[in-house]
Amino acid sequence: MKKYQTLILVATAVLLLFSCNSRVYYTNEIDVDEQGWNKDDALQFDVAVDDTLQMFDFYIDIRNTARYSYANTFLFINTTFPDGSVAYDTLECPLADLQGHWYGRRTGRFIDSRFVFRRHVIFPHSGHYHFAVSHGMRDTNVVGLRSVGLHIKKFNN
Repeated sequence: MKKYQTLILVATAVLLLFSCNSRVYYTNEIDVDEQGWNKDDALQFDVAVDDTLQMFDFYIDIRNTARYSYANTFLFINTTFPDGSVAYDTLECPLADLQGHWYGRRTGRFIDSRFVFRRHVIFPHSGHYHFAVSHGMRDTNVVGLRSVGLHIKKFNN
């Protein structure tokens, strides 16, 4: 019984430690269809911004399986600003080395990787920002990618 109580206490402490991360400004992960991600199916992320003085770091999280048959993936990221202007970016995400060994952290059948998208960004306007992410691979339908996430953290010197 004492082991059980100790385990619950440790689990609760770890949960509280990780849930109190005040640097996280926005995080969302969107699942991709198991049958494949079509290049025309952009994943949509909407971020409400009210702080135009704070610097932020942007990350893209990718979860894939061993069924993914490439060593990397290219993502097209279109950002629509509150004033309607749009920025277009391409991000290369290396997922495996030339021998096929995955770089990311393996948990069960999934491989999780995080990539820096932008560092030290200041939002120029308050309001809603819209991020549309689609894959930029040659195949129309890509199999083996399970989810893509956008993670924004406050940058602290």
